[in-house]
Amino acid sequence: MSRKQPMEFRKEEVSYVMKRWQAGESCALVGVGSVGKSNLLQHLSEEDTQQHYLGEKASAMKCIIIDSNMLGPLPSKESDSEPFRCWAGYELLMHRLYLAFYPLDVLGDDAMNFYETYQMLQDGNNPLYTYMGLRYFELGLEFFLRRGIHIVFMFDEFEEMLKQLPVKFFQTLRGLRDNHKNSLTYLTFTRAPLPVLVERLKLQEMEIEPFIELFTDNTYYVGPYNETDGYVMLDRLMSRNQKTNYTPHLKTFLLYASGRYAGLLRASFRMIETIGQVLPDDVRSERLIEKLGSRQPVRAECETIWKSLTPTEQHVLKVVAGLKNQTVNQETEQAMAMLVQKRLITVNKNEQTLAIEPPLFRVYVTSNPTVTE
Repeated sequence: MSRKQPMEFRKEEVSYVMKRWQAGESCALVGVGSVGKSNLLQHLSEEDTQQHYLGEKASAMKCIIIDSNMLGPLPSKESDSEPFRCWAGYELLMHRLYLAFYPLDVLGDDAMNFYETYQMLQDGNNPLYTYMGLRYFELGLEFFLRRGIHIVFMFDEFEEMLKQLPVKFFQTLRGLRDNHKNSLTYLTFTRAPLPVLVERLKLQEMEIEPFIELFTDNTYYVGPYNETDGYVMLDRLMSRNQKTNYTPHLKTFLLYASGRYAGLLRASFRMIETIGQVLPDDVRSERLIEKLGSRQPVRAECETIWKSLTPTEQHVLKVVAGLKNQTVNQETEQAMAMLVQKRLITVNKNEQTLAIEPPLFRVYVTSNPTVTE
């Protein structure tokens, strides 16, 4: 079981999401690799978190995390597999619905009826089982929705679902949502905005647009931890390694170098003893940041951030780092704006300068990584 976070953890992000849910709206979270996605989703799913932000309304809400990596092996898109691949999506949602409410006490006398519906969705002996997947999933939902329960499906690694499942699947999710506007909502977490992913994956834009529209006005860019959350995470890491006496300036150095990105902070902490002593004057030492940035676990976290970016965003970062000549067009301007929203570039308006953040990621970019084609 994962460790619970303090109630004020990610308060800006959590407050935003809870307000959307309170209004019965879906929302999309966008965050680069290393941002601490799993902890945020887990915190959102906790009943006491919902109680803190929603009060009495929380008792009628159930948040269900859907890990897209739990989709089973699927046939290739080239084969006549669309019905089966849609069924696989419904099966994953139905299974997580079953586990979320098990042992189904909330359904009372309908518990057995729901279980039979759950079984029928999975009945491979029925020649129409792939076609009937949507019908059984809708029926399964109805058992809970008609009891006034507000269900939120939280899609982790949503890119994987966009890659693996047909556009028809997402059209049906939109249809279900339209039929239950105040009782069924979705949250997606991706490393790029949904319209960018649609374009990158070459999906049928007009056909998937009704689903994407659910999130158009409710997209939030998740950045690194705030200072309080950063210190809480660092204190937890340090409490597990009590053999070392960690000085306040070492903490300051780690938080500054990592930019309070969860993955980078964790990797930096593990490697901190390999770079030598950190003195009070070293809290912003470029020499020590470069030394720490050369360690493989730290580079691996930076690579995770790098690979979550588009080729144009990577190109713009290299321009800011002075590795490439500047090219200005609509695409690069949009990429620049996106990098600012993702907190990977900061703008000093007074000095009219740009800087790559966090410092360890800047070190990685200046090492001239390969631009993804």
